[in-house]
Amino acid sequence: MAELIDLIGNTPLAEIKKLNTNANVKIYAKLEGNNPGGSVKDRASLNMIRSAIERGEIKPGVKLIEATSGNTGIALAMIARLFNLDIELVMPANSTRERTLTMEAFGAKVTLLENIEVCRDYAEDKGKSDNYFLLNQFANSDNYMAHYKTTGPEIWHDTDGQITHFVSAMGTTGTIMGTSRYLKEKNSDIQIIGCQPSEGSSIPGIRRWPEAYLPKIYDPSRVDRIMDISEAEATEMARQLAKTEGIFAGMSTGGACSAALRLAQELDQGTIVFIACDRGDRYLSSELFG
Repeated sequence: MAELIDLIGNTPLAEIKKLNTNANVKIYAKLEGNNPGGSVKDRASLNMIRSAIERGEIKPGVKLIEATSGNTGIALAMIARLFNLDIELVMPANSTRERTLTMEAFGAKVTLLENIEVCRDYAEDKGKSDNYFLLNQFANSDNYMAHYKTTGPEIWHDTDGQITHFVSAMGTTGTIMGTSRYLKEKNSDIQIIGCQPSEGSSIPGIRRWPEAYLPKIYDPSRVDRIMDISEAEATEMARQLAKTEGIFAGMSTGGACSAALRLAQELDQGTIVFIACDRGDRYLSSELFG
């Protein structure tokens, strides 16, 4: 019988048939909400905690700390509990109540601050203390290596090597950095497309970082193209995915799907895979599905 940790990864691909109007292009959503913690962040969270333990970096009695916009926090809270570690998670105050309650259900301490930049500064300051260990997903190579080791190989295998385009929202950029590394090694012609919010748009899970806060793991040479997604577009597509394709996910998934559909209209043929980042139930108290 598998342990919970063994159930992280190996998520399915679901074809987008009704929303895709180009019969010569296949579009698949990789359903990361099927992970036990409900999002793609289970992968990086497991790899960051387990790798740090294996290297002896997390000392007995030390408390983990991390800034998060939500999904990483839920995954870290779950996995920290499996390793009997205490954790403090620092989130923007406008995060949905479901996220805070889920983290607290796993036994995490949750601190709410003004915005994600302030949260990152707070976590980094506390991480300098001997009493805390900062995971720092924004600069931690174990973040993207999780996707090099798992997400990329799964996509390559499940498309029989036929993938031509990979689309992913960009937050910490771990998913796109690691998956790009693997897929480009298999076939350098595969195009890597990142999604970021258009100017003035706010999309949970997708960021347009100020220069000072750009994740250190981000390497622009590993992304072939960046597509801007508006808040309205991401919102409407998340709703359409639920109503039309039966895929219940958040706004970042809506943004990635919008980019994939837009891309499909430019192609004569191809196979596009996009990341469906999480499940929609953690947005029910927001206006997304209201």
